[in-house]
Order: sequence, then structure tokens, then C-alpha cells
Amino acid sequence: MSGHSKWSNIKHKKEKTDAQKAKVFTKIGKEITIAVKEGGPDPVSNSKLRDLIQKAKANNVPNDNIDRTIKKAAGAENVNYEEITYEGYGPSGVAVIVETTTDNRNRTAGNVRAYFNKYHGNLGQSGCVGFMFDEKGVIEISDEDNDVDEDSLMETALEAGAADFVADDGLYTIYTEPDDLLSVVEELEKAGYKPSSADKAKVPQTTVALENEDDIKFMGLLIDMLEEDDDVMNVYHNWENAD
Repeated sequence: MSGHSKWSNIKHKKEKTDAQKAKVFTKIGKEITIAVKEGGPDPVSNSKLRDLIQKAKANNVPNDNIDRTIKKAAGAENVNYEEITYEGYGPSGVAVIVETTTDNRNRTAGNVRAYFNKYHGNLGQSGCVGFMFDEKGVIEISDEDNDVDEDSLMETALEAGAADFVADDGLYTIYTEPDDLLSVVEELEKAGYKPSSADKAKVPQTTVALENEDDIKFMGLLIDMLEEDDDVMNVYHNWENAD
């Protein structure tokens, strides 16, 4: 198994704080809103909504939250979100992809551009770094109680269709093909494992190590500012020595 692109190298913060969990809820809520707008509130006839409900449950979003979001989206006529992806470079050419969901593209574009400019990066054209990443399903299982048998988990994941498995200090990361994500989650849950997160993600093919202290500082600040923006749903990068 190859561990050259551990999830801890992709995400700036791997610990699931309350703020990060709230961000996950917000992200999925916006995705559900878009799906309801496009295909209606019935998951039986709206396959995108059905998949998002499964995804929400896999990420521990309470059923009440899911139901409220669907009802709110079905009754909201004036809120229209669009999904926009920005690509650019951080200090020393670190590749950065920013996925947003916004009801005001001018506000979002202005904010994202300002963050890049302020922290020694620059926003590029669409496609300028996307080819450096592969889309995968990424499932995380955190062994906080030290009761997960690594070999058994790996065997279960691979038998369920996982493509790769990485163990890193009590955090187990399972990679899948994008379309296999939910089926692998379902098999893991049947075997008694409870994922702390499960989502599709862009995983870098190679990583970049920053040596200069200023570059490290500004890259960290750039990621922090992007992740704190309410319109930003996901930030992906190929910075190797991220925390």
C-alpha cells in the first residue's frame, strides 16, 4: 500500500474540531439545497439527493438536520447557490484548489483573490493545477479509544472495494474510487466501524515541501483564511509539510 499522499498532508488540520464539524454540516446543507432545487425534495426520484442523504449520514449529520434542510430548500425560492472552483498557487508554487458554493459570485471571487494576493500566492486560470490531482473517495476512521484492529480494518476495507489504506497514529484513511465511496462506507458500517468522515476529495499526485519560514507561515495563513470563509467548501493543496 502506498502512503505517499496521506490525508494529513492534504488537509491542513486533520483533527475534527467542533468548528470543522459545523463546516461539514454547512457544506452538505448547501449541496442538499442545490440538489433539491435541481431535482425536487423526494430522494426516490432525485438520485443526487439520495446520495447526499447517505453522505450526510456517513458524516454523522443528524437526521433532523437533514430533514430541516430538505424542507427549507423546497420552500426557498429566492436562494440560488452555484458551485464555483478556483485554482491557483500558494508561496513557492504550491498548487491550490478552492471549491466554493455561493449565492454571490462577485463576493466570493473577490474574497478568494484577496486571500491569494495577501499571502504571497496568485489566483490562476481554470485548469492550471487541476491536472495535478486525482479525485478519490476518502474515508477516515479515528481510533480514539485504541480499540481498532488495523489488520482487520484493512482487510474489511479492501474486501469492500477500497483502493488504498493508510494508517497514521490512530487515524486510518481509506481511499476508494469516487463512485465506490458510499458502498465502501456501507460495508464498513455493517462490520461495526464508524467513519468520522467520508467524502470525495482531490488528492495530489505529488507534494511540495516548503523550507522557507516565510513561505510556511504565509501558506498556513492562506489555507486558514480560505477555510474560514463561509463560501468555501473545500481547500485542496499539495503542500507536503502541512500540519
